[in-house]
Amino acid sequence: MTFSDSGPLSGTGGTDALDTPEATVVRAFLASLELRDVERAVNLVAEDLVYENVSLPTVHGREALRRVLGAALRLATGFEAHTHRIAVNGPVVLTERTDVLEVGRLRVAFWVCGTFEVRDGRITLWRDHFDWLNVTSATVRGLLGTVLPTLRPGPVDSR
Repeated sequence: MTFSDSGPLSGTGGTDALDTPEATVVRAFLASLELRDVERAVNLVAEDLVYENVSLPTVHGREALRRVLGAALRLATGFEAHTHRIAVNGPVVLTERTDVLEVGRLRVAFWVCGTFEVRDGRITLWRDHFDWLNVTSATVRGLLGTVLPTLRPGPVDSR
């Protein structure tokens, strides 16, 4: 198993975990989401992808993911995925991240743990875990930040 601490996706990594083909696919996928490029993102997943955002309905297949991402990214005005840690074990890539969603002036930053399985260069499983309390408090802070800019979440520390 290979581990790495890394910065935001735009940062430079230099560790073995970032250089595996599986980690490269996952990083490219998350970077595609940051760019809001749905087509690039879905081209990195298998036809029979399973996407589980734990506690939400499971999405099955590339076309279903295309619809979900398209709808989400039409609503969002920005998305960031700050990877704090990544671990690779064969086809499995684990990420610990802070995801940031922006809708207009609303900025919500919350913790996410992701599991990706990559086979033949495509993601076959994407499973994200998050804490509803963390998301709720981040949303409240984000809402308050739209009125009181000093409360608006700033840049994410990727350590």
